[in-house]
Amino acid sequence: MTQGPLMPKATAVWLVENTSLAFEQIAEFCKLHPLEVKGIADGEVAAGIKGLDPITTGQLTRDEIERAQKVPNYKLKVAVSKVKLPEVKRTTKGPRYTPLSRRQDRPNAILWLLRNHPELKDAQVIRLVGTTKSTIQQIRERTHWNSASLQPMDPVTLGLCTQIDLDFEVQRSAKDRPAALPADGGATLLPTEVSTATDYTETDEHHRSVRDEKLNADSVFAKLKGMRNTNEDDDED
Repeated sequence: MTQGPLMPKATAVWLVENTSLAFEQIAEFCKLHPLEVKGIADGEVAAGIKGLDPITTGQLTRDEIERAQKVPNYKLKVAVSKVKLPEVKRTTKGPRYTPLSRRQDRPNAILWLLRNHPELKDAQVIRLVGTTKSTIQQIRERTHWNSASLQPMDPVTLGLCTQIDLDFEVQRSAKDRPAALPADGGATLLPTEVSTATDYTETDEHHRSVRDEKLNADSVFAKLKGMRNTNEDDDED
């Protein structure tokens, strides 16, 4: 995979404004998606980014641009620099470095992270987009100088971090979060066996009342019979 320009979006802005190159050619050279280049041409992407001339920075030659404009399928090649710069080793300490062309997108990325992943700590947001704790606090409290114009944007889409880095931080914050205890749901419905069973209390009470009535009737008849026998004995005397 060939190396792209130092400031791909700014370079793409300049190529869109100053050449007749196809979107696919600019996207291939700047390592961007063709739809992103089309968005730059429509003014929907990279608004406010000043174009960077790749000719003056030695990344392209004028002959290379003219050759590509004549042949739509021609792929632009980065000019070989005559000066060899030492390779900069990436360090894990400190916030992530953000190119100048993308620094204005950081507040939008921070707002997106705060809304979609509130579980992330400030240190994790700093590692992802390369910002400061004070900036995160200002955006969270809506005291940032540009709060009214901020729009939440995915930092992966903006190129501020990779999807792997974002997933890693989200998974780490999920591990640090304590397990949620089941909430007390209060009273629950009775089981079907209980709710559909016969109410034995009322049934027993009904049988008891019938039995008492029968006993009372028998005692009354017994008394009447006893009284009749007594009367008959008196008449015989």
